[in-house]
Amino acid sequence: MSRLFEPETLAVSREQLAETVAAQLSRGYRLALVAAHEDGATGPDATFRIVHVLLGSAGERVEVVVEIPRADAWLPTLAGLSYPAGRFEREMRDLYGIVPRGHPQPYRLVRHGHWPTSFHPMLADADPKPDFTSHAGFPFAEVTGKGVYEIPVGPVHAGLIEPGHFRFSVVGETIVRMYQRLYFVHRGVEKLFEGRQVDDGIALAERISGDTAVGHSLAYAMAVEDALGITVPERDRLVRALLLECERLYNHINDIGALVNDAGFGIVNQHAGRLRETLLRHNARLTGHRLLRGAIRIGGADLHDAPDLELVASVAAEAAELAAIATDHPMVANRLNTTAVLPAERARSMGVLGYVARGSGMAVDARADQPFVDLGPGFRIVTARTGDVRARFDVRVGEVAVAAGLIGGLSGRIGAPQASSREVPSDGAGAGLGVVEAWRGTLVHRVEVGAGGVLARVKVVDPSFHTWPALGIALADTIVPDFPLANKSFNCSYAGNDL
Repeated sequence: MSRLFEPETLAVSREQLAETVAAQLSRGYRLALVAAHEDGATGPDATFRIVHVLLGSAGERVEVVVEIPRADAWLPTLAGLSYPAGRFEREMRDLYGIVPRGHPQPYRLVRHGHWPTSFHPMLADADPKPDFTSHAGFPFAEVTGKGVYEIPVGPVHAGLIEPGHFRFSVVGETIVRMYQRLYFVHRGVEKLFEGRQVDDGIALAERISGDTAVGHSLAYAMAVEDALGITVPERDRLVRALLLECERLYNHINDIGALVNDAGFGIVNQHAGRLRETLLRHNARLTGHRLLRGAIRIGGADLHDAPDLELVASVAAEAAELAAIATDHPMVANRLNTTAVLPAERARSMGVLGYVARGSGMAVDARADQPFVDLGPGFRIVTARTGDVRARFDVRVGEVAVAAGLIGGLSGRIGAPQASSREVPSDGAGAGLGVVEAWRGTLVHRVEVGAGGVLARVKVVDPSFHTWPALGIALADTIVPDFPLANKSFNCSYAGNDL
């Protein structure tokens, strides 16, 4: 299935940037990615190239490109036009030193207080051994008033989750405001891609966020294929779609159990864990790895075995039964219903994605907006209207049923597993984009490949980058004991965000 529209590139000046991006936003496009590139020679002739990628709802893709001298590295902020733009700009300032002039939140995002002020790790001449000894803090809006007190949580947590700091301003048990601080485990993933051969990038992409191995590796592979003009056979695209649904299935079932566990209904979580384990073992039969690693490759995808459709259908039916048992219980319904509401207008303005967006009534889904294969009549977008924890729970339950049905339909179209010896050229040069609907939401990779098939730049945008900020909005007027429940209903990735 070819793209409905070829990407359009608009080269603009700094002075034209805001007007050009505003025009694309007015067409209903969303800002999906902003990537900075260090071009030109070092010294006074060095330049930055900033690529703004906007996606439409019918396959459209637009890239707005602006070049600026490194000696005068600034851009007019787009934060007033797009909330995600303001976040991309703060990230770009931290990693490249490009200043967004007029930004309403000119604070650090990625860089922590112990990083040297002049250290920008994505630059080619960045100090390989910076002096991490400073202790600058991070500003946050302090809430004052009668009875207001603060509760700090993290960054180290009691469970196995990665670090994140949450600071609550509270009156009684009610949250007035929640401030979050992430990026405690920034690994420099985008820098690690640089200089690798394109085939070697797959293993790194699979490990960006362990529960999204298919989503990230597929977005990366599709971006490389777009850059090098590689055509992927339909059968391999069907296999890729099937693997995405397998990844969606086991993660959603795990979340269904974890959500009701945070509502005090642990027995359902135990059964959901059993179903997840069944699916992980099924994944290992399909691909040789429980997390579905090794199945995606540049130019194709492979299955070791055919899906066990009876097992998939049985697991999906049992998950639906568990969800019904949980939500029929008044204790669980009381905890899920009307808790941590994210209004549709706030979800839309903040650019949230995935089941969080769909739980607030937004039918945003790359399987429909940016399709790479026809999923057939079994595909539908599951939405809910109330924007609360229950809505996000119900969207997951609906998507489990859809995913199981799609696995069955796609399996019938794929046929029996077969070995592929197809040679795919990995040399050449170019730029490309990969867009997939991973289980948390729309995931985007943009790559630039240099001569000989060497990666010059890989920009990664996990859906969690867009969705994390909305958690604080949903927590307004929520009680502190419901924070774990609300946080799990969002279930944003720390690793996918903290690249």
